[in-house]
Amino acid sequence: MEVKNNKNAMPQKGLPAEEILSQLQAMKSKDVPWETGKVLAYVYEPKKETENLAKDAYRMYLIENGLDPTAFPSLLKLENDLIGMAKDLLGGDEEVVGNVTSGGTESIILAVKTARDYYKDKQPEIKEPELIVAETAHAAFHKAGHYLGVKVVMVAVNKETFKMEPKLVEAAITPNTIMIVGSAPSYAHGVVDPIEELAAMAKARNILCHVDACVGGFYLPFSKKAGYDVAPFDFSVDGVTSMSADFHKYGYAIKGASCILQKNRALRKYQIFACSSWSGYTIINPTVLSSKTGGPLAGAWATLHHIGQEGYIEIVKGCQAATKLCIEGIAEIPELEVLGSPDINLVAIASTDPKINIFAISDWMTKRGWHIQVQLASSSSREALHLSINRANIEHIPELLDLFKVVIAELKEKEAPEMAFDPAMLAPMFENMNAETFDNLAGMLGMSGDGEGSGLPDDLEMINNILNKLPAEQRNVLLTEFMNKLFTVGS
Repeated sequence: MEVKNNKNAMPQKGLPAEEILSQLQAMKSKDVPWETGKVLAYVYEPKKETENLAKDAYRMYLIENGLDPTAFPSLLKLENDLIGMAKDLLGGDEEVVGNVTSGGTESIILAVKTARDYYKDKQPEIKEPELIVAETAHAAFHKAGHYLGVKVVMVAVNKETFKMEPKLVEAAITPNTIMIVGSAPSYAHGVVDPIEELAAMAKARNILCHVDACVGGFYLPFSKKAGYDVAPFDFSVDGVTSMSADFHKYGYAIKGASCILQKNRALRKYQIFACSSWSGYTIINPTVLSSKTGGPLAGAWATLHHIGQEGYIEIVKGCQAATKLCIEGIAEIPELEVLGSPDINLVAIASTDPKINIFAISDWMTKRGWHIQVQLASSSSREALHLSINRANIEHIPELLDLFKVVIAELKEKEAPEMAFDPAMLAPMFENMNAETFDNLAGMLGMSGDGEGSGLPDDLEMINNILNKLPAEQRNVLLTEFMNKLFTVGS
């Protein structure tokens, strides 16, 4: 077989540090410019002083390995401190235990694993365990079900409030149900599900109840302390058996820091994996990862101690005021509307005018230095823009509202672009989707997937319009092929 020259091969001779850092800086120039305060997704930016402190703390523990807490007792101390702060904020008593994870998805996977293994032990007659979630529950629950062999049962939400309907949850319960999931809040619309009713229902039927507070776990408690009305959602609610909460969202910690909290040690033992049957060192993992840097632990610990409760309360007050301003501003733009009534600083904005395409607004804003997520239409909601308002965005909300008015005026003067493809015409392609078929389609849509960037064209309106009209199963096929192409080297 002929061996081709690989431009990605390791250099024969090591490069100078200055050259390496220069190359990295050049690569970063293509990334979303989060430092501007005009990115309303992915990044939760603390003040510069806190950011620098967190980076220093992270670097201090960069090499230490969290695999064995007996070898690095300082990491055990950091983790126990973080869990102590989390459970104090989230209504946990002295029985509540937990662990720090790499992110919300890992926390959620562990919550589902715990439930699966708990019922495998306590009720072995359950052969096909089921998990009840709302249509608005995070996709990580579907990933957990996929990985762990647990059936995910979705129930509809109220189309006005976007909250779970307890009566629909009750109707979905079967002898195989092992857990009911509520969100505090759900990401798409920023609303808190009726946790008290869900938890009571679960307890009455001997079912576990998980609250996904990955987004709200370090926001809602401070919102309550600041005097805002917050419905009960945490361990203070009888029947809640586990929670997930991310330090690296509105805790403003560096990425790689979330936590999973369990009601007690008796439940948490089903979260732990142990293996001493191989020839190497004994494995005892409370989380999915084995080897892991201590950096996120130190960074999160430093951040929470530096900001402190008073600091978080002030941040939440600012974010709540900015969210109120945003919602009131959107109400004055006839062509837009906020979906639902957010309980937190997450806002979904939809178009009320058929001539105003929400994806066109996103493209227009991107070209002007803003980054706003788009949400495709689903069975529970229309397509929308999604704003995650954090500390760094507060001062920019008035400008954002003004720009919405400008882009709408411009779009009204233009003819809406015709769809280049009828999604129905693409159906035969999905019946036999393979790498070659995808490459042909990607070429027509201007998608490269060359490993040098996003692989997407600058204008995403057409692609989002097509995805928006496809059934979810076909979307998933297309997106899977795109990701498979994106991480291909040398093809």
